[in-house]
Amino acid sequence: MPISRNLTPQLLKAASKYPVVTVTGPRQAGKTTLVREVFPDHGYANLENPEIRRLAEDDPKSFFALHDGPHIFDEIQNVSSLLSWIQVKVDEDKTKTKGHFILTGSHQPKLREAVGQSLAGRTAMLTLLPFSFSELKSAGYSLSKEAALFRGFLPRVYDDDLDPLDAYRDYFRTYVERDVRDLLRVKDSRVFSRFIRLLAGRVGQVINMNGLANDVGVSHTTITEWLSVLEASFIVFSLPPYYQNFGKRLIKSPKIYFTETGLATWLLGIETEGQVLRDPLHGSLFENMVVADAWKERAHQGREPNLYFWRDSNGHEVDLIWDRQRRLVPIEIKSAMTWNDRFPLAIQKLQKNVPVTDPGYVISACDLRPETESYQALPFHEIEKIFRE
Repeated sequence: MPISRNLTPQLLKAASKYPVVTVTGPRQAGKTTLVREVFPDHGYANLENPEIRRLAEDDPKSFFALHDGPHIFDEIQNVSSLLSWIQVKVDEDKTKTKGHFILTGSHQPKLREAVGQSLAGRTAMLTLLPFSFSELKSAGYSLSKEAALFRGFLPRVYDDDLDPLDAYRDYFRTYVERDVRDLLRVKDSRVFSRFIRLLAGRVGQVINMNGLANDVGVSHTTITEWLSVLEASFIVFSLPPYYQNFGKRLIKSPKIYFTETGLATWLLGIETEGQVLRDPLHGSLFENMVVADAWKERAHQGREPNLYFWRDSNGHEVDLIWDRQRRLVPIEIKSAMTWNDRFPLAIQKLQKNVPVTDPGYVISACDLRPETESYQALPFHEIEKIFRE
């Protein structure tokens, strides 16, 4: 039985208002499973299938004659020319009901550009990410910190009970390398493999492009391009710094995280749950997991993330900030299992210096849940409580 997804209400709402709904997200996040479950009476065409793709490219009229009526078109970015035909059909045939076409795609900018040109005003855009803690808890899963970091959140690890080592190895070889090679035509896969493993060792850090380029042995321009494609394919995501001056947020260097923490863990060569806690990057991986879960909660509500980090000139830093309607909610992330009164100090520093800061949260693996006027402590598997007030 598929695990229920938090995006479902937003998907149904969008389908009741728009003739086209587009669901983007990383490969293997469960997009196909979700849309086929929510729209069981829709026809289905997988544009990864070479025969179906060839027909759609060479003879779109025959394609639509074959795939008539309400339909799901999977991986639509493979035949972006279909979007113009969908526009014509939606505009000319007013009998097309809301939610008539459901589209999925894995390459965000490529798809967004095509959708923006052809379907502006005709489609809702939603993002589906791998499982969140709240979704797994609803399905009866209770994961320890090390189990969550090792297993990750890919649906196939849970739905098909796959060994995480096999799942992430295959995911990397089948999707990460393939997608990047397709988009960048990388000649030496070993160099790219070194790059992405070095990137996994820098999760939660502000990326120094020159330093990374030197370590990989390629140019600054190449690193910038590779990072752009990884983000476009939902392999990694960036967390910008918070500045009251919005322009500075756009030009200052962001932090980099992996969308799927389990992939980062695998890339670092971690092969058991026990090894997770002994790894020197354990704290960074935990931070990655929490930040990614915050992103999932926002995305699955159909919202923009509005997530940042804060650092002042003296080195004081808050790991995560949610800009909630121009009020800041600071979130400190600590991997420790034992409470320390120093955990909320950065939150209190921000509250002192930035008047629009609300009470914050300390997310950790501790059992204690202290609560004061300035912060509340929550365990890592209850992150959704922050975003559902």
